[in-house]
Amino acid sequence: MQKLLLLGDEAIALGALDAGLSGMYAYPGTPSTEIMEYIQASDEAVGRGVHREWSANEKTAMEAALGMSYAGKRAMVAMKHVGLNVAADPFINSAVTGINGGLIVVSADDPSMHSSQNEQDSRFYGKFSFVPVFEPSNQQEAYNMVFDAFDLSEKYRLPVLFRITTRLAHSRAAVNRRPAEPERTFHLPSDPRQFVLLPAIARKKYKALLSTYESLKYDNRISKFNVFRDGKNRKMGVITCGIAYNYLIENFQEKEPDFPVLKITAYPFPKDIISDLTSRCEEVLVLEEGYPFVEEALRGILDNSLKILGRLDGAVPREGELNPSLVAKAVGFKAEPVYKVPAIVKSRPPSFCKGCGHSDTFNAVIEALKPYKINGVFSDIGCYTLAALPPYNIINSCVDMGASVTMAIGAADAGLHPSVAVIGDSTFTHSGMTGLLDAVLKNSPVTIIISDNFTTGMTGGQKSHATGRLEKICTGLGVAPGHIRTITPLRKNHEENVSVMQEEFNFRGVSVIISTRECIQTASRRKKAEASETNSKE
Repeated sequence: MQKLLLLGDEAIALGALDAGLSGMYAYPGTPSTEIMEYIQASDEAVGRGVHREWSANEKTAMEAALGMSYAGKRAMVAMKHVGLNVAADPFINSAVTGINGGLIVVSADDPSMHSSQNEQDSRFYGKFSFVPVFEPSNQQEAYNMVFDAFDLSEKYRLPVLFRITTRLAHSRAAVNRRPAEPERTFHLPSDPRQFVLLPAIARKKYKALLSTYESLKYDNRISKFNVFRDGKNRKMGVITCGIAYNYLIENFQEKEPDFPVLKITAYPFPKDIISDLTSRCEEVLVLEEGYPFVEEALRGILDNSLKILGRLDGAVPREGELNPSLVAKAVGFKAEPVYKVPAIVKSRPPSFCKGCGHSDTFNAVIEALKPYKINGVFSDIGCYTLAALPPYNIINSCVDMGASVTMAIGAADAGLHPSVAVIGDSTFTHSGMTGLLDAVLKNSPVTIIISDNFTTGMTGGQKSHATGRLEKICTGLGVAPGHIRTITPLRKNHEENVSVMQEEFNFRGVSVIISTRECIQTASRRKKAEASETNSKE
């Protein structure tokens, strides 16, 4: 059996390939990005012709994966937790339509918000949609679960939500590989109306979904991952979810906990496994990453006076990631810091890379706004959001993908002038185009600055759908060609760029400024690759 050292993301990707994956769909977002990148780099995926191209956003990725499933093939779609908000419409409805080929939706949550706007818990989407949820505790389990998730998906004709968190996604462990399965054959749904959610059809399918969800609790592909282990010390029992199990076990080194432990890594689960623990203990501690999902359920399930400890009562912090020290304190051990930062290490705020085009773009924006006494612009999610920090201090908003454009429209409606939005090229094609269409139809007095660095820079330089297309997209959406301006953000062009911006700020209609310059990181990698290729030819 082959053993590999893999990130959690990579273990999921390899599991999908070995389970007969035919299509991988995603939009880059930390901490989920490496799932798609692993499959894109896989010789096996290339040889089999597995689909592995980035999608414009998470909604289109989810819908394309559902289309692959419609044709009977196994598909996976991956995104970060806030991406599931974007994909929520097709995701929730796919539970009602059901699937044909197996379909797994990976949502990578980000407790402590290392690179996110919030730390929402995707397990609620699973419960909300009445679909099974897998939450692996380690890399090997993540790999193994993919096989069961695909089988479960096809058995019950449901999508499966696969919830991971940052620490699992980006930590490495040894993974034993299983024999690979062949891809499924092309076959269309036996019911030609399966995916037609007219109300009369949807009502019947929703009723069937509720019944199916109840039976999921007892399926071995779920129940085998929820393990109860008894202990002699009955004062307190511990329920762990996903990676929180590892945080608990790390406190015991070579010995086992002497109290009862229930490990939950798959949902839904029956009340019976809870009573196995609660009937033995005086109190229960719930350890879970994210929201108090199981803890709140316990308070509804139990009808006795058993004390429940967790995020709601402060036994562990209400926000942020768990770690072995927090868990040790919660179970009554002396807690030591996970690590000590040497005194010589000083905290440093993030900043633009040296030579970044965003820097020159914002220097021009700051200069161009001075006559108007406006001290900020609406911004979006990307590297350029760093202009909210010193020395720029020019960004006044960063809410969600595409919101810069539509917030600028609303502010203009309220009388703000100039109303300026800054959005990246990849974010624009993700969620900004529809906002620009609104602006065109209303003839809103807004200026949209698209900072085009030819890539999806914040997540590592993936291919951008916008490259070479921005001017045509804006023209097609109805922006007047005379008010689609292109500038190059370099110091030598500063005065010219400021002038262009002020001309468009003064225009009482929709204008777009495309600030075009290749990302300094991808440019460096490209030049190195070109030099290496030249040297090899010589």
